[in-house]
Amino acid sequence: MKKLILKSALCFAFFIANGQVFAQSTNITVIDSMATVKPTTTLDSLATTETSLKMDSLITTEPRLKFGCGFGLNFLGGTNITLSPNLMYSVSEKVSLGAGIQGSYTSIKDVQKTTTFGVNVIGIYNLSRKITTLLEFAELKVNTKKQTPTVEVENDFWESALFIGAGYNISNKIAIGAKYNVLYDSDESVYSSPIIPFVNITF
Repeated sequence: MKKLILKSALCFAFFIANGQVFAQSTNITVIDSMATVKPTTTLDSLATTETSLKMDSLITTEPRLKFGCGFGLNFLGGTNITLSPNLMYSVSEKVSLGAGIQGSYTSIKDVQKTTTFGVNVIGIYNLSRKITTLLEFAELKVNTKKQTPTVEVENDFWESALFIGAGYNISNKIAIGAKYNVLYDSDESVYSSPIIPFVNITF
């Protein structure tokens, strides 16, 4: 009888000991898994948020409304200088529309001197980031002074000009090129040549 009671007590003690060990192992596993998962998830979310903030700070948008100033120089058959400040609005990445004022001075030595002032309307289409095309219409008030053997003749009138041109974008702010006046008349036009090189700067 004593042996039977001793064996039963030993079995009961062994069972309790195994249960405690199992419970301790389970608790340690749960604690370890929680300690591993939580910091990893938190660090990943912080890294993602920081990256998003950096990307947002790097993104900049170009203003749609820009101020520009065009310069034209031509020395074929005389001297022609043109200045045309303008305002341009970017309809899209490729298309811009604008308007401005224009003034010019033309001189043919010992023959004629001409000054003009007027307004122009401009349309620009960018074929690529470097190549641009333009269409420009100008209405000008013209004052001419012609030299004759005996007297100087002065005349005032209005003239229209329609330019088609192309240019190269050196940078986002500077473009150079040339434009052709399709309404040019060698006998009546104030321009000394139908082709006028230009430089355009935007701010």
